[in-house]
Amino acid sequence: MKIYRVKPGARFSLGAFDPEGPGDIGSKEEGIARLAQLRADIQDLQRVLYAENSQRLLVILQAMDTGGKDGTVRQVFSGIDPHGMRVVSFKAPTALELQHDFLWRIHSQCPAQGEVVVFNRSHYEDIVAVKVKNLLPKAVYERRFDHVRNFEQMLVDEGTTILKFFLHISYDEQRRRLQERLENPRKHWKFDPEDIKDRERWPKFITAYEEVIGRTSTDAAPWYVIPANKKWYRNIVVAEIIKDALVKLEPSWPQNRHDLTGVVLK
Repeated sequence: MKIYRVKPGARFSLGAFDPEGPGDIGSKEEGIARLAQLRADIQDLQRVLYAENSQRLLVILQAMDTGGKDGTVRQVFSGIDPHGMRVVSFKAPTALELQHDFLWRIHSQCPAQGEVVVFNRSHYEDIVAVKVKNLLPKAVYERRFDHVRNFEQMLVDEGTTILKFFLHISYDEQRRRLQERLENPRKHWKFDPEDIKDRERWPKFITAYEEVIGRTSTDAAPWYVIPANKKWYRNIVVAEIIKDALVKLEPSWPQNRHDLTGVVLK
C-alpha cells in the first residue's frame, strides 16, 4: 500500500498514478472475498478502539465528482458498530458557518476518544473549490495551506490518526458514471447540472488537487492516491490501509475498574 502514499515534499503529479491500478491486481471475485475479510478485521479492531476510549481515527475522502466517496463508505465500513463510528458529509457552507473561520465547522466534527469518523468531502473543498471557481482572492486560499497543515498537526499531537484518500478516476470513467446517472431513473437524484460545469473545469480541478495533495501530505497526515476506476479494487486498497492503521494503534480491551474476582451470578 506504500506505493499509493504521497511522500512529503516530493514533486507530485496525478499523472503518475494510474486510475486503473497496477497491471496484476487479481480477479474481482478474489477482491470481493478479500474485502469481506478486511471488513471483519476492521469491525473487530473498531470495537476494541471504542471500548478502549483513548485513541481516535479520522478518515478523509476526496475525489472528483462520481469518484466513489459514498460507495467507499458503504463498502468499507458496512457492518461496523454505529457506536463510535460517524460519517460526516460537508456541503456548501451555511450562513452561520460563513460567519466563522473555514475550519470552525470541521473541528467540531473531528473524532472524540474511541471514535472513527469519516469525512465525505472536507476542509480541502475550501481550498480546491475556492481556487477553481475563484470564490475568494488568491491571498486568502494561499494562507489556508498553512492553516490546514497546522490544524492537522494539532489533531495528531492530541491523539488523532489521520488518513487522507484521493479517489482517482479518469476523465472517461467520470463521463461513463455521469451518463449512467442520466440513464438510470434510480440514480437521477444523484445528478446535479453543476456536475457538467465542473466537468468542463476538469483540468483546473486536477491542477488544484495536485497542488493541495503535494503541499499537505505530511508524515503526520499523509495523502494516499487510490486507483478508483475499478470500484472493487478501490475498496480493497482503502480497507487495507485503514486496517493497517488500526493494527498499528494496538487498541486493547480495557480492564474493569472493579475487582471481579469471585463474582458469580445466582
